[in-house]
Amino acid sequence: MKPPSVATVASLDMNLLRVLDTLMQERKVAPAAARLGLSQPAVSNALGRLRVALGDELLTRSAQGMQPTAYALAVHATLAPALAAIDGALKTKQTFSPASSVWSARLAMTDIGEIVFLPPLLQHLRSAAPGLTLSTVRDAPGGLNAAMAEGAVDLALGWLPDVPQGFYQRRLFTQRYVCLMRAGHPLAKGKLTLARFQSAEHVAIHAEGTGHAKANAKLQSLDKPASVQRKVAVQVPSFLSVPYLLASSDLIATVPERLALEACGPFGLVALAHPVAMPEFQVKLFWHRRVHQDAANQWLREWLAGAFTTS
Repeated sequence: MKPPSVATVASLDMNLLRVLDTLMQERKVAPAAARLGLSQPAVSNALGRLRVALGDELLTRSAQGMQPTAYALAVHATLAPALAAIDGALKTKQTFSPASSVWSARLAMTDIGEIVFLPPLLQHLRSAAPGLTLSTVRDAPGGLNAAMAEGAVDLALGWLPDVPQGFYQRRLFTQRYVCLMRAGHPLAKGKLTLARFQSAEHVAIHAEGTGHAKANAKLQSLDKPASVQRKVAVQVPSFLSVPYLLASSDLIATVPERLALEACGPFGLVALAHPVAMPEFQVKLFWHRRVHQDAANQWLREWLAGAFTTS
């Protein structure tokens, strides 16, 4: 028999190679079949297919059992360690040490997310995972869903109603909206009624790609009758400048409660119950199935969930 072409060898069923490896070790069909969990005819049939595919007798019968040909010995010298390496790779779970690993993670989050999540996360990483470099992503090329599927984003945090149900997700906390203003604002004392709310000058935030669009839709529904329109003095594309604008003016803004908690102390602001029945929303942690079993990703998302999940 002549050795087969490379293409023929490349098309071999991996199960046939495992039969050859076991036969080379046992040198008898019966014990080889027992190890493989196959019948003796099935092993003999597999050997026949191997002989045709490889163009060699491979093993021949003798009084002392099956004896390998020189070609079989040469093939098995490479085959045995290759199969052992494959088995080891499949059985070995990924090991990860946050304290000693050098790695990077890309987190998709809004500007509010950076304010809420990053300070405590960075403080924890300073000692727990000093080799981790974080990057935050706001507008992922091609969209957030594609970026997570392709590995450009490792985790996403926030109110992201457009992330498909097929992604893994974990609820962190529920948020409501409040009305934010400086502590000395004329509306800071007493109950903030709808009439007082509508009489004030507002900062409007249009943060594209976030769930805040639903909050804006609710507020814009108040603007339709001309007699009760909000007085929008300035519109901004993110929440970052809002505390600065409120601290130095009599403007007010509708913001998530978590941002208000972070901003009140440093900027001398107060948060009041909102007079409008605003939608509550859930801030969640999202990840793609491609990183579901990744040890580093799992470690990071478990810490985030432990640090920020509230009932």
